[in-house]
Amino acid sequence: MNCIIIEDQPPAQRILKKYIDDLGTLKLKGTFSDPILAMEFLNSNAIDLIFLDIHLPRLTGLDLLKSLSIKPHIILTTAYSEYALESYDLDVVDYLLKPFSFLRFVKAVSKVPGPKEVNPAERVSFKANSNHKKEHFIKLGYDHVRISFEDIMYIRADGDYCDIILSDKKYISSEPMKKWLELLDGQQFIRIHKSFMVNIARIEKVSGNLITLINGEQLPIGRAFKEGFSERFLK
Repeated sequence: MNCIIIEDQPPAQRILKKYIDDLGTLKLKGTFSDPILAMEFLNSNAIDLIFLDIHLPRLTGLDLLKSLSIKPHIILTTAYSEYALESYDLDVVDYLLKPFSFLRFVKAVSKVPGPKEVNPAERVSFKANSNHKKEHFIKLGYDHVRISFEDIMYIRADGDYCDIILSDKKYISSEPMKKWLELLDGQQFIRIHKSFMVNIARIEKVSGNLITLINGEQLPIGRAFKEGFSERFLK
């Protein structure tokens, strides 16, 4: 997705730029301190997502949002929680209360609706030109079952095998954790324990050494992985 930042505070701009770069699935097309200049840019450029601060010079973020004739997806950013109710009346994707962690940023971006479904011919062409593998076939007996990476909740190592946990089912893969580490995008999945790798979009909260997923299931964070996880997601 193409995105822009409309934010007049340089520290907040730097944090958003870093998070966008770390995520790896967004293309930053511009950063604006002046909302009027941002509106001029939007009039001639196709943008999918705006990270929009509420307190801006000359024009508030909410006034800018109300003035747009064609509205991209909006994630509001502010240090003031009292604007939350009004912002949801404007049909924004999410509301990030500063300061926010990378984990909270990822959760907000994961709420952005994907592109409209394409026809089968277009889908084949897209996959043929994609540099990133999005799925994998695992062998189950005499069959091979296709697994979409975005559907994976987490992976659990069990000796030379791995349990592939989806929201509604589980598969046993004969491929070891090392193979899955190679297959999966490091921007979307992170190893949190010698036996667990998790899809960051499926994390609901972190409490001490435990991760709670959006389905309520809890996973441990190993001591050897805690520092790296905290540095990446909890700062």
